[in-house]
Amino acid sequence: MGRKSSGKTHARESATQGPPPDEPRSSKPLILAGVVVLAAVVGGFAFINRSDKPAPEDHATHDQAAAAAGEPRWAKMGPHSQANFPPLPTQPYAPPRPNDVVRAAYIFAAEHPEILSYVPCFCGCERGGHRGNEDCFVAERGTNGDVTAWEPHGLECTVCIDVATEARQMFTSGASVRDIRAAIEKKWAGFNGGHTPTPHPPAKAGG
Repeated sequence: MGRKSSGKTHARESATQGPPPDEPRSSKPLILAGVVVLAAVVGGFAFINRSDKPAPEDHATHDQAAAAAGEPRWAKMGPHSQANFPPLPTQPYAPPRPNDVVRAAYIFAAEHPEILSYVPCFCGCERGGHRGNEDCFVAERGTNGDVTAWEPHGLECTVCIDVATEARQMFTSGASVRDIRAAIEKKWAGFNGGHTPTPHPPAKAGG
């Protein structure tokens, strides 16, 4: 009977105490999971940074694209006659050159974008967005190339008028656009510290 009582007592104590506590779980899986998450975060951040950075420029391609974008639109049209012009701009005071010289400069710019689009201006008008001497006189053209609006800046600027007049006189004498540009650049080089960012004429443009 002593053994039975002892067995019963041991069984009651085991039931009261419940199952033995679990052994502490290993922390290795948690550490491994943390390392994986951290690596993923760092890798994603590095990928984003690489994606944000522009690819190295191909300078040759960039220069070619810039040159194409800078090609004067109306220069390719060649000489352009126009039957009727809009009224020339006016101002309350006399222009710096005689009226017939000023008018001739405007008409030449309208009819010969293939010349003045390649001739720089030296008055500082590049600060206003001008790219060549033609911009000093022509503000807008229609789809057929006709002038629809004049640029009033040329009316009061001695430099603009003189550059256009010299180009017109040389053209009338048979000079090519390349020779006209070279002569005007030589004469006006250094005047006012610079000139418009005017593209050079192509080799086949009037010689």
